[in-house]
Amino acid sequence: MSSATSYALGGVALALIVLIVFLAFRSGRDEPDVRNDGYGPVRDPGVVAVLQPDGVVLLGKPGAPKTIDVYEDPLCPACGGLERVYGQELAQKLDEGKLAVRYHYVNFLDPKSSSKDYSTRAIAANECVAEAGNGPVYAKFHELLFASKQPKEGGDDLSNEELSVLARDAGAQEQAVQCIATGAKVESAKAHAKAATDDLNARLDGPAATPSVFDGTNKVDVNNEEWVAQLAP
Repeated sequence: MSSATSYALGGVALALIVLIVFLAFRSGRDEPDVRNDGYGPVRDPGVVAVLQPDGVVLLGKPGAPKTIDVYEDPLCPACGGLERVYGQELAQKLDEGKLAVRYHYVNFLDPKSSSKDYSTRAIAANECVAEAGNGPVYAKFHELLFASKQPKEGGDDLSNEELSVLARDAGAQEQAVQCIATGAKVESAKAHAKAATDDLNARLDGPAATPSVFDGTNKVDVNNEEWVAQLAP
């Protein structure tokens, strides 16, 4: 092999290495920096969780001046990103009583889970924990479900028993833990998820997409990194 050919091949290899490093750097920056990092989930016991008859979970202090609506699928990677990046910032606003959140859960990613019903079972688990009314416990469970322990699409997901362990780790009482382990709310969660999907389709005037956040009738641009601060200054 001539020296000219060797130099040419070396140049190509160097260019490929630079390209790989550049792409890795870009992929590492796809998700914005965590907002309010170090705050953690909701901590004020004055924050309560309310499981409403339609399966919507209201989290906040009574009398909060603003309530937003958040639509999520437990298997949705972007929903996990929303929790990782903005969950702690939202938690502080909830603790301060400036904001409340209505969580609406959809299950259209069920077919993407290995069990084919993970989203529905995770929604049922949310309902079991929310029914107990403890805001900090619910917030911690939500963080585990959507960020720390969220399964990957197409990969292994969590059994009801494993979901119940997450609830126990979040501080849930034994009644909620057993509610999850036995799948007590799975059937009602299916109906609630369908209603939430229909509602989201109507709001978006098209196919449901998550995460979707609404301030009243206005859809919030969650790509704007200041959206939480602007909603509740």
